[in-house]
Amino acid sequence: MAKQLIECVPNFSEGNDMTIIDAITAKITAIDGVKLLDVDPGKATNRTVVTFVGTPDEVVEAAFQAIKKAQELIDMRKHQGEHPRFGATDVCPFIPIANITMEETVAFARKLSKRVGEELGIPVYNYEFAAQEEKRKNLANCRQGEYEGLAEKLTNSAWKPDFGTASFNESVAKSGATAIGARNFLIAYNINLNTTSTRRANAVAFDLRERGRVKREGGKLTGKPVKDEAGNTVYTPGLLKSVKAIGWYIAEYGVCQISMNLTDITVTSMHEAFDKTCERATARGLRVTGSELIGVVPLQAMLDAGKYFLRKQNRSTGIADSEIIKIAVKSLGLDELTPFDPKKKIIEYLLEEDEAAKLVNMSLTDFAYETSSESPAPGGGSISAYMGVIGVSLGMMVANLSAHKRGWDDRWEEFSDWAEKGKNYQEALLKMVDEDTNAFNKIMDAFALPKKSDEDKAIRSQAIQAATKYAIEVPYKVMELCYGAMEVMLAMAAIGNPNSVTDAAVGAIAARGGVLGAFLNVKINASGLKDKAYVTEILKKGEALETKTIALEAKILAVANEKM
Repeated sequence: MAKQLIECVPNFSEGNDMTIIDAITAKITAIDGVKLLDVDPGKATNRTVVTFVGTPDEVVEAAFQAIKKAQELIDMRKHQGEHPRFGATDVCPFIPIANITMEETVAFARKLSKRVGEELGIPVYNYEFAAQEEKRKNLANCRQGEYEGLAEKLTNSAWKPDFGTASFNESVAKSGATAIGARNFLIAYNINLNTTSTRRANAVAFDLRERGRVKREGGKLTGKPVKDEAGNTVYTPGLLKSVKAIGWYIAEYGVCQISMNLTDITVTSMHEAFDKTCERATARGLRVTGSELIGVVPLQAMLDAGKYFLRKQNRSTGIADSEIIKIAVKSLGLDELTPFDPKKKIIEYLLEEDEAAKLVNMSLTDFAYETSSESPAPGGGSISAYMGVIGVSLGMMVANLSAHKRGWDDRWEEFSDWAEKGKNYQEALLKMVDEDTNAFNKIMDAFALPKKSDEDKAIRSQAIQAATKYAIEVPYKVMELCYGAMEVMLAMAAIGNPNSVTDAAVGAIAARGGVLGAFLNVKINASGLKDKAYVTEILKKGEALETKTIALEAKILAVANEKM
């Protein structure tokens, strides 16, 4: 069963004393099965946003220990900060990341809530998807009155905590309350303005946020708030759905920011929020100077932003992720206030392990040396996959050169699409470089299993056969990918920049080598498989693919030779 992953993003009401922050995060890192992704202290807000991810039970344990340590070290009676807050651990949301439903995530959030309430005596309010009544879904409602209004709030039966005490005793006076919830992935995102006026920053924020601004009689700022029939204040909706925003002044930076929570990036993305802020700031005589990402962000959000700005420039999006991310960072001004390190801010990169050990992360020289060493892996299978990588990379190069060619500006999108198609093959083949070596290692591991008893021998034989079949499937997949990638080289030889036609042809030759080399690995591994029906079928398919590849290579070379 695939591993379930939950992200947890507790906010602690301390942003200045790193001794306290370090003591809290040490409790998180002490739990096996949990990885600390980010610690983001804010001096002006006097608040630290911590992000960690792991398997559900371990996340619950790490969150509990962190809340317990915060209760011990943070005294809310002495706390001051720019951000709304009502507890030492102010909020603690759970976010489903992989192989887990929101309903399951809610159950773990409530499990933590029960333990915090019973063992620590902290009043707990469940919010968002974990809320047990409608009015508590909105975090702002749960936190209304902040810490200063908590004593009175606890006396109101309508706001009795979901877990923990409703008494404002000595312990609660020190710890405050905690909101524990379950939500979708939220991006905390601040956009910088060239002003020190909080009023003007708020004007932009009210233009943007979904809730908008209070509707007033006569449409004037001095007009009385408009009420509906039930006596509720009427709001004029803002421009951006699933966005919460306020304007504030940050003394640390000497500027105002629009502080946003993008609560559903499938509705309003980071780059859409940025561009719309630029538009409204300009309309109010202000200018956006950059932005700031609090915590971490999904890779896709950064790629979407980079591609958005590349398309605005009529440039190809079929380029390396690292280049797309660079465009996103520069376009959004994410490095204006502090350096933006993708390895520390993008969640998928933070979860990567043993990257240095991957063949594809070696230098060309080291890869060559490793291949030529006495070690049997990487061998012909990995090299075949990498030949496919090199081949399709050349096809992508021709597509990107064509998209950028002077006089072909009206065709940039056509070539961008071809480069994107090539990139899909490139990424898949890069994975196969290491996977072929992994497949070889699985066979070696199977042969190393004990064979003392009959049971041992049966288990070992079964493992060898399973590993052998996988060692056939991997190079066959390489064959399919290399052949499929050749459609890019064919198109680029036919319609791409004529000055680069030979690059498309060389790419086809490399990909053809990948197909033929991978088929040799299919055949040699097939000789050790007992399932002869499967062997017959896979060899038949491989021979057909090899024949088609040779014919396609000849076609691409013919097109290239005609143009030279």
